[in-house]
Amino acid sequence: MEMVMMECAIYETVFEVADRAAFLRRLRSTADECGTHIICFDAGKMAGRAHAESAVRHAWRAVSTGTLISNSFEMEALLYAAGTRQCAGAGEFGVHDGVNHSYLCICPPADCAREALEAYIDFVDDDLDEISGEKMERLMDIFSITPAELEAAGGAGRIRDLVLERVALLDAYK
Repeated sequence: MEMVMMECAIYETVFEVADRAAFLRRLRSTADECGTHIICFDAGKMAGRAHAESAVRHAWRAVSTGTLISNSFEMEALLYAAGTRQCAGAGEFGVHDGVNHSYLCICPPADCAREALEAYIDFVDDDLDEISGEKMERLMDIFSITPAELEAAGGAGRIRDLVLERVALLDAYK
């Protein structure tokens, strides 16, 4: 049986959060009203748009095959983004208090959701895919990538590939 993947719109966004729980309730309410799912990935911990796409794709596969670790599509996507089975660790990849630079995913795309979110989220054209030296160190730490592993994979230009490998490995850890 062929599995159909859920389509997602992924946006680069910036927003400020004073109360994380209230902000997440507002996102959930918007998603429910518009019949969609909304996931925010902390861009500072992501190896670019491809990382967000991969996390959402793997989460949808888990939903479709009934192999979820968590109790929601949104948390499952965060688990894949973090490459972990631990919800507490995955939460670090989502919304935090203060200014957030985020990959915001609307799955499936819904104009209603985008329009509602524009009231409190700025949709931007920043280059969140760029991986600075500081971000590379952060990614290597988060995903336990050693300098030797990075070098064996072909150097700094392969960090994204190694992170995506960690995302895919979560399936093996289930």
